Amino acid sequence: MSHGAHAQPSRRRQRWTEFRQSPLWPATVLAFILAASAGLFAGSYTYSMADPTPRSIPTAVVGSYEQARGQAFLGGLEEALNASVKLHAYDSVTEARQAMDDQKVFAIFDVRDGGGTAILDLSGASGASVAEVLAGTAPAVGARTGVKVTVRDLNPLQEGDPRGLAIFYISLAAVIIGFLGAIQLSVHARALTPLERILFTLAYALLGGFAIAATVDWLLGALDLPFVESWFILTLTLFTGGMVFTMFNTLVGRWAILPTWGLMVLLGNPSSGGAVSWPLLPSPLGTIGKWLPPGASVNAQHTAVYFQGHQHAFPFLVLGGWALLSCAVFWIWRHRHPGGRERRPAQTEE
Repeated sequence: MSHGAHAQPSRRRQRWTEFRQSPLWPATVLAFILAASAGLFAGSYTYSMADPTPRSIPTAVVGSYEQARGQAFLGGLEEALNASVKLHAYDSVTEARQAMDDQKVFAIFDVRDGGGTAILDLSGASGASVAEVLAGTAPAVGARTGVKVTVRDLNPLQEGDPRGLAIFYISLAAVIIGFLGAIQLSVHARALTPLERILFTLAYALLGGFAIAATVDWLLGALDLPFVESWFILTLTLFTGGMVFTMFNTLVGRWAILPTWGLMVLLGNPSSGGAVSWPLLPSPLGTIGKWLPPGASVNAQHTAVYFQGHQHAFPFLVLGGWALLSCAVFWIWRHRHPGGRERRPAQTEE
């Protein structure tokens, strides 16, 4: 009896060891990881985009906004939007429009006639979802407070992109193809040296960026792109995505897809401001998104297409910073990367 009791746990341990050493173990782990990833993927996008709610909309005010009816109108607007309008006073409409072009404000309230009328100047290109919220709320508040509100769109979206989603889609394509390309290099071109891996990542980034821009602009006509600038942004996005995966592949090996997917897809894309503008996102996402590659790509592309001449350095610094960090980590610890090949010894002369 005693001998049989000891033999049974021993057999269980042996079976467990055999299971851990068989292909069934990683397949089982992957099944649970994929199930969790599916839930996180659906949850992150639903949390960010299913119910966009105004949280902090920078808005310019000029004119007679300090008069009684002007104050009543602005107070009613803040109440209707749950105090999410952040007012910035400007001395003139010209200064306010400059702030709009610099993307410091999303709308301008020009209050006139002692507060009896107001012109709401929107910028649909700054954020279609924000413009829709303001255009629907301001006239209703004006009717309640006795203020006649006229709504204008100073910077509308292009005809081929009526919902303002095309930039999000092309940036999403660049992000995903960027790290998928690096995965394919690690599988099908495993023997590349570190320098060759970086150069081939840059090569498919250049080709992929051109293909995306040419398809959207020349073939489909969905967006009229500033082609060279858009191509550069897409190339930088693809390269950054590829090198982020390469960095994680160096640090954690075969599980590199997990941190890459989490950073670029689960967190980066929903917080990018492409599908839902940053003022309508949950505040932590609206802040974090600007510092991640997907958000930087959307930001740079958006300004290039709709605010030419007002481009900012910040999104390029974010993309370049992630690319430089990834390249540096990969290069410093390149001996840990699962790819590469041994150098052939020099042949000795006879």
